[in-house]
Amino acid sequence: MKTELLETIRKDVGNFPGMPGAASKLLALLNNTETPMAEIEAILRYEPGLTANVLRLVNSAYFGIPRKVGSVRQAILFMGWKRLTQMVIASCVSAVMDKPVSGYDLAPGELWRHAIAVAVASEGLAKILELKDVEEIFTAGLLHDVGKMVLGRFVEEHRIDMEVERYRDQSFEKIEKEIFGMDHAEVGAQILANWGLPEGLVLAVRYHHEPENSPKPLPMIDVVHIADLISLMIGIGVGREGLQYEVSRDVTDRLHLEAHHLERVASQTLEWVQSFTVSLQPE
Repeated sequence: MKTELLETIRKDVGNFPGMPGAASKLLALLNNTETPMAEIEAILRYEPGLTANVLRLVNSAYFGIPRKVGSVRQAILFMGWKRLTQMVIASCVSAVMDKPVSGYDLAPGELWRHAIAVAVASEGLAKILELKDVEEIFTAGLLHDVGKMVLGRFVEEHRIDMEVERYRDQSFEKIEKEIFGMDHAEVGAQILANWGLPEGLVLAVRYHHEPENSPKPLPMIDVVHIADLISLMIGIGVGREGLQYEVSRDVTDRLHLEAHHLERVASQTLEWVQSFTVSLQPE
């Protein structure tokens, strides 16, 4: 039965919506800093919805840019190519992740709020800890739970089996592996690989619950692991899974993490989430 389930899940992963065509072209261009700005503008000229969302995000209180940014050209000048890439991805996945995920007891919008919370908390934590080479950390936090969009219906269909397994005092992702043969982190990593996103992002999503098992240790994985905890601590995206979160001692040691780091980021995360989400709401 597990083999059949696994095949069905993999089929659903393959059928999961890809990035919109324009976004795929943009991401490919934005990965090359030598791309002429005119090429970026030419694509966005025919995607007014995407352009509007990106500019709303750039002008959000979260980034605190002192003057109004009114064009893609200005956005790149103010924020850089990496940041614009992050905003394009955020704009594209917001509609997908804004839906309810019944298997995890997440109401409409709750998975998206959790994604934003982990993204901003990851970025905040990386700054406080003065970590380097974590430019993609915002996107890693944003996409860490995208696998739940596929696995949610299977969790719902096997709710009774999962409740039985919970009595064995296992973490939620271990129960997923036991019943389905893979957990939501692995499903999410396969989705990102299908989208052609960089290896670091794929690893961060794949190992955010078990960073000690990553074949390539990355600070980005450790930070997303802790940011996920911070989001749950402040009550965003708890659902069914959050009640059984296991924190890696290896990660807290590697990051030299102390209680005041968590308290500082946690105290600001709600405000960051609010300032970011407001920018994507229809005017």
